[in-house]
Amino acid sequence: MNTFAAFDLKVSIGAESLFKIGGFSVTNALLCGILGSIIAIWVLVYTALSIKRGRYNRFVGLVQWVFEGLLKQINDIIPDKKLASKIAPLALTAFFVVMFNYWLSVLPGLESIKINGVPILRSLTADLNFTLALALITVVTVQIYAVKYLGVFGNIGRYIRNPLKNPVGAFEGALEIIGEFSRGLALALRLFGNAFAGEILLIVIGLLASYAASVVLPFFMIFELFIGFIQAYVFFVLILIFTSLAVSHESGHGEAPA
Repeated sequence: MNTFAAFDLKVSIGAESLFKIGGFSVTNALLCGILGSIIAIWVLVYTALSIKRGRYNRFVGLVQWVFEGLLKQINDIIPDKKLASKIAPLALTAFFVVMFNYWLSVLPGLESIKINGVPILRSLTADLNFTLALALITVVTVQIYAVKYLGVFGNIGRYIRNPLKNPVGAFEGALEIIGEFSRGLALALRLFGNAFAGEILLIVIGLLASYAASVVLPFFMIFELFIGFIQAYVFFVLILIFTSLAVSHESGHGEAPA
């Protein structure tokens, strides 16, 4: 414990400000997030143009295989093809943005380049502001499609029911309201917790391994790349499941599509 304490490891839970543009604070997570988003856009645009021009390679084939696999998942989880096509842009965008930004946290030396003691880059997925915002966008989008699919009163009927005529249904509606908040919170905290813990793990392993870090760290980095893919996929699937659950109350029985 004394040896570990001697490292004087400082961990910041929140993103740190690098500079300000007017009254807007630019944080290290925002800077890294812009980089991650540019990479995600470049990969998808490059793949689309390559396919359009008939220029195939292993990289293009891999991205196409992942993209088509995700599309199949969307159609499997949401049987309504029209609804599936509408929710697909959000789900697919969330997957690629989360995955590439998570992977940026695995870059060697991410925390070593500093300005005035503040790391220049910090993974966007390790910023609670981003994960909360992404979860809020998901919850609001799901509610919008629920209103379009069930109608305003049909959607309200998921939560508010006459306790005198249907006391069990009224209790279920109250649980559904709690469930909406808990789902959004779980989306945000799950992604943030895993990304933040992954960054800390790599830093701690690097410090403990010392001169052997170049041998030990690659194994943990590969593991974190795998975890990043899994976290992005989980977020992607949960968006689809929440959407499916929101529109499954049309029959009034609260049963989800098969």
